[in-house]
Parts: sequence; C-alpha cells; structure tokens
Amino acid sequence: MKKAIIGVVTVSDRASRGEYEDISGKAIIEYLKEVIKTPFEIEYRVIPDERDLIEKTLKELADKVGCSLILTTGGTGPAPRDVTPEATEAVCEKMLPGFGELMRQVSLKQVPTAILSRQTAGIRGSCLIVNLPGKPQSIKVCLDAVFPAIPYCIDLIGGAYIDTYEDKVKAFRPSKR
Repeated sequence: MKKAIIGVVTVSDRASRGEYEDISGKAIIEYLKEVIKTPFEIEYRVIPDERDLIEKTLKELADKVGCSLILTTGGTGPAPRDVTPEATEAVCEKMLPGFGELMRQVSLKQVPTAILSRQTAGIRGSCLIVNLPGKPQSIKVCLDAVFPAIPYCIDLIGGAYIDTYEDKVKAFRPSKR
C-alpha cells in the first residue's frame, strides 16, 4: 500500500511575503495529524494570490508529486484577489460542488458572512482538491463536515488509501457484501 501524500497550500499574499505566520496551513496539518491513522506525508506550500501560480502549484502537487489530496486555504472570498476557486476549476476534470455546499451550510451556523465564501472541490487525475476557508476555526468546522467523505472519494478516483481514527472522524465507506 502506497503512503498517501497530502498537499497543503496556503494562498495568501501577506503570508507568502512573511508579513505574518501562516496559522491556517498549520491548522490543516494539525487536523490531518489528529484524524488520519494511515501513514502519510505532507507537501506544504505558501504562495501569493496569483491565479497562474495557484494553478501551477496544484498541477505540480497532483501530477508530479503524486498527491492524493490537496487542501487549500485562503482566496475563497469575494475580494478581487480571491481566485483560488477559479484556479481549482481550471485544473480539475470534474467538480464536486457538494463539498462547497456542505461547508457553507455548516459555516452559516457560526457566522452569517459564510454565504460570501466560494469554497469548492474537484478532481484532477487521482487527486481530490478541496478549497477551505482561511480562518483556523472555520477550517476545523468545514473539515469535520466533509472529511468523512474524503477517503472514499479518493478510493473511487484511484488515490492512496486513507483511514481515520474513528473517534475523531469516521470515514464513510459502503459496506462490502
């Protein structure tokens, strides 16, 4: 069984320039370490809000590095420089809008501005790409909601097997008869 490689990409002009610490990407990494039971490695990037660079980074992680999962944080709002969803859609063969719908639904219970969020998800080859919000508390809320479906989705597209600690997140896989 091959070890899963998971990309974590923070999209932030200021964090990429070193003006502040990237707490969002680190929150994703800590979450993954808490919930994933099978061995995995992280490929971590902090890049500016530049659509071409986001697309290039997603392609590199999926195609060259061999990530089965890429989680992005940042760039999903309505501001002019928020272009992560557009970059994700440009590199994916299939979009999975249910991820964004569920993340907005659970986030709206926390904050009314969640309706402004444009998170999405899609598939590139055997890699699932999921856009997450930029705030660590929102990241956890969103990952708790969508992560149960992520391992099975990765199974279906031919990525590495990922299993979770069931007391943290119970991954859904249909029962085998």
